[in-house]
Amino acid sequence: MPNHLIAEKSPYLLQHAHNPVDWYPWGDSAFEKAKREDKPIFLSIGYSTCHWCHVMERESFENDEIAAFLNAHFVPVKVDREERPDVDRIYMTFVQATTGSGGWPMSVFLTPALKPFYGGTYFPPDNRYGRPGFVSLLQSLAHAWATDRAKIDKSSQDVIAQLIQQAEPKPSRASSLDSGILDSAYNYYRRTFDSTHGGFGDAPKFPRPVSLNFLLRYYAHTRNEEALDMTLKTLRAMAEGGMNDQLGGGFHRYSVDEMWFVPHFEKMLYDQAQLVTSYIEAYQITGDPYYAEIARNTLDYVMREMTDAGGGFYSAEDADSVIDPTNPHEKGEGAFYVWTRQELDSILGNPHAAIFAYRYGMETDGNVHHDPHQEFGGKNILSIRHSLEETASRFQLERDLIEANLDGSILKLLERRGSRVRPHLDDKILTAWNGLMISAFAKAAQALDEPRYEDAARRAADFVLTKMYDREGGTLLRRYRDGEAAIPGFLDDYAFFVQALLDLYETGFRVSDIELAIKLTDKIIELFEDRQGGGFYGTAEGDSGLVMRMKDDYDGAEPSGNSIALMNLLRLSHTAAERTLNGLASRIAHQPVAVPQMLVALNYYLSPKRQVVLAGRHDHESTRAFLRKIRSRFAPNSATFLIESDETRERLAKLIPATAEMKQINGMTTAYVCENYTCQLPVTDIDKLAELLQ
Repeated sequence: MPNHLIAEKSPYLLQHAHNPVDWYPWGDSAFEKAKREDKPIFLSIGYSTCHWCHVMERESFENDEIAAFLNAHFVPVKVDREERPDVDRIYMTFVQATTGSGGWPMSVFLTPALKPFYGGTYFPPDNRYGRPGFVSLLQSLAHAWATDRAKIDKSSQDVIAQLIQQAEPKPSRASSLDSGILDSAYNYYRRTFDSTHGGFGDAPKFPRPVSLNFLLRYYAHTRNEEALDMTLKTLRAMAEGGMNDQLGGGFHRYSVDEMWFVPHFEKMLYDQAQLVTSYIEAYQITGDPYYAEIARNTLDYVMREMTDAGGGFYSAEDADSVIDPTNPHEKGEGAFYVWTRQELDSILGNPHAAIFAYRYGMETDGNVHHDPHQEFGGKNILSIRHSLEETASRFQLERDLIEANLDGSILKLLERRGSRVRPHLDDKILTAWNGLMISAFAKAAQALDEPRYEDAARRAADFVLTKMYDREGGTLLRRYRDGEAAIPGFLDDYAFFVQALLDLYETGFRVSDIELAIKLTDKIIELFEDRQGGGFYGTAEGDSGLVMRMKDDYDGAEPSGNSIALMNLLRLSHTAAERTLNGLASRIAHQPVAVPQMLVALNYYLSPKRQVVLAGRHDHESTRAFLRKIRSRFAPNSATFLIESDETRERLAKLIPATAEMKQINGMTTAYVCENYTCQLPVTDIDKLAELLQ
């Protein structure tokens, strides 16, 4: 029999809808049951492509005896962290504060007043891996609830009070911020850089593109070559390793080793979006088509595998996949992506198999030599072990012939892989992550002069505005799936989508994109601003299910909503920018490496801003030539505007008064290059424009 999750839309919750655990979704029904029966809540938070979430489900939540004990002594509640990042953030903060680490699945025990008193992450069913067993933990906590309730209530109240106190902003001023903070963060990355393998720190290694965003802007600001070199080495290492799907494109979540070789195989939309942007910016700086190719491969993967028919982008593909189609319930990490050498020989034959194996490091007995969980016995993970030149030399063939040979082999292997069972697709559409992906497509459309990427960005934006935006109330919703849009949007939904609109404007130059970005920014201020301390809460006021409102300002796998909101305000020259920066100044000054995306905004704040205004028709070749010249450069503190008609000039002038007098000269495309709204004489010659852009 299904439990109370059966009516939900979240793929993660639906995965658990037939567990013998009597799961409830987060909400009043669960809260009222806990109060009525005076039981603690067992809160389990995860997401549908989470490997250890699947493990804990198989071991504990599908076990009838464990389920019976849970149902008798607790009110079990399931939360999809991607749908409800607000709930996840509160209790993750508690788990990290009390255990020193965090992760998913997250397991937290709450009083009926929703205050936490014990928490952790994955628990095995019995004592192992140095962790307490889930069964003994449940028994101990049920006993404590029955015999020592007053102590539990007091400790839960105390811990929430401490968390609220810690979350209070420290007073500071934007005037206290200077470029020395940027230097300090750069020196941290320099100290922790792995000069052998790229990336920062030891295994496991995560992409964390927000760090690369900072380093590329630090290079642009200081011309410090080492900042650029660290970024380029990391981007190449990720692209050549098992982290990158060498056949189908797209990046896996992280690498379990220091060499970017053995990945955790899930693919997240937010990683694709942010990494595309990093590779595009590397291409703009270096002019090296290698980085553009990686960006294209990733975008093409998203268009092919992660795009809804209506244009929205799906959330993720699972790490686990079916090993043998005849036994669909048995899944393994990365089974969809790995190969035996015998498979290779049978599909390609020689010499094609030998060439491919040499290029991608395949071995007869498998190439995963450190395999603690025994998942890859006899299997090969594809990574680039030898360059095209080395491969050509090894087989005494011309480079072009080797490249054509490998391209043919990739097509054959993709065809064979297509007959395998694909990993589970989490097909919910999140406004925040779609915002990041729209920005990536928009920036790629600009730098690569690729109209189909602009079309993909526009379709996704239209999807959000059609399905997930209340025009009358001016509010966004968080999630769309299976015909239903739901959950009021959080700060990151608004901030990431505003960023997407600004990037879309600089791609297709619809003034309506800026107008809507301003409207949504005003809604951010209305719903989320801390009017006393500055900065933004992640949630709007009034949710009785939250024991506290939090300001998320950590730039981790995703940028924080505060970092992107601050950058949006600065790009819009909004009056709220200064007070937002004041509210975030203490965090920036004291923990800069925790907020690299906020440092991007600080760099913008401290630097001169350039505006390039073109007067001309978007569809004229001369205008497009001017745009190609502008977009070929990495200019993170520059904005481009286009005046195509009297109507667009009039609308743009309401936002930027200086544009009111900017017109074509003698019917020719005309460029006005301004710095901090002080403009040079207009030019109609593209070489003169290039000089002004230096």
